[in-house]
Amino acid sequence: VTASVTTLFSYLVCGYDGKKRLSDLWEYDMEQDFWTQKASMPGTARNSAVAFTVNGKGYLGTGYDGENYLKDFWEYDPTSNQWTQQADYPGSGRYGAVAFGVGNKGYIGCGYDGNYLKDFYAFNPASNSWEQIVSIGGSKRMGATSFVIDNVAYVLCGQNNGEYVDDFWKYDAQSGQWTQLRDIADTSDDDYDDEYSIVRTNGVAFVIDGDRKSTRLNSSHLYTS
Repeated sequence: VTASVTTLFSYLVCGYDGKKRLSDLWEYDMEQDFWTQKASMPGTARNSAVAFTVNGKGYLGTGYDGENYLKDFWEYDPTSNQWTQQADYPGSGRYGAVAFGVGNKGYIGCGYDGNYLKDFYAFNPASNSWEQIVSIGGSKRMGATSFVIDNVAYVLCGQNNGEYVDDFWKYDAQSGQWTQLRDIADTSDDDYDDEYSIVRTNGVAFVIDGDRKSTRLNSSHLYTS
């Protein structure tokens, strides 16, 4: 799991190294170009967790420890280098969820708990509380990808019952509504999507310099809002 908590540092935590599940945390200094090990996440070592950033702190939850679908939830304060357990995620324990932070709240949804899911919950750090919000439209999914531009979150990709999903959604936290955007596959009669090959699972996304653009890997596709 990765998250950018400040403008100068990014963090990598948990995962799987081919032999065991991990809970160690590493901080990347973008100016000096080196990594520093920080306090390990105190919860169960896991892979396929999710994380988001709100107000300069990192938040991590859900995942899989090899036997259990997890729902514990943790806050990391980079100033004190300390983890604090927060209220458990209120949905079912799961892995392969998707998360994003918008404004003063964080959001986690979708994933897999033995079934594919599309429910979503919002976390308020000020009150250490969760609230269920409107589920994402379209397909249930695990292994989805998200990015945020201008305080609007975008969710795409993933799989549902072995099928790669091609629907694309944005979430406006102010209105609390999901809106479907154009599919990320060649599903229209128009020319714009004739060469699309974007569908995938467990992709990653990043936003560059706030210029309203995002690129999704491994092959690169540029989305302009």
